[in-house]
Amino acid sequence: MQRQLGTVGAVKRQLATRSLRLIGWEYEGEIPREKKAVALALPHTSNWDAPLLVLLTRSIGIDMEWMLKDDWMRGPLRPLMRSVGAVGIDRSHARNVVDQMVERFRTRDAFVLGIPPEGTRSRAEYWKSGFYHIAVGAKVPVLPGYLDYSRKRASLGPAIHLTGDVRADMDVIRAFYAKQNPVAYDPSRFGPIRLREEG
Repeated sequence: MQRQLGTVGAVKRQLATRSLRLIGWEYEGEIPREKKAVALALPHTSNWDAPLLVLLTRSIGIDMEWMLKDDWMRGPLRPLMRSVGAVGIDRSHARNVVDQMVERFRTRDAFVLGIPPEGTRSRAEYWKSGFYHIAVGAKVPVLPGYLDYSRKRASLGPAIHLTGDVRADMDVIRAFYAKQNPVAYDPSRFGPIRLREEG
């Protein structure tokens, strides 16, 4: 069984790598070793961002998952959604999304959850703070990821271990993105890197 899973993973990696070569994209930098993490997916200004990120993470052997309303995870669409990394969330349940994801981290041996912290493809003046509360609640690091459309390059990491001091943690995240300076598909839609909780 372990061998079969390894073979499936190798096939996914090969297909993703070949697909990326066809469109000119590459992963750069070191490959994260963390088995559990919240991966930041940005800039998020285009419908192309999600499929690119799935391909790029699979090309380095990471089956990154992302949240989707559980209505999409029922019926004939379920196998397709699962194959591209979707994990269902129950928005009707009393437990909120943060609690659901913290619980999933608790019960999984390996789980890399991709989150676009802007929460929209339009310009946002503040990031959504869900990624922060999930990482703190699950006691997992944040992997700051980026897509740079000017160079067709992408990367994840290095891991940032959150302290609970929101402003200090966000300063570390801001410093990473200031250094990398990724260019969005539509730069006019890429807003500031900040949370309302910073005060």
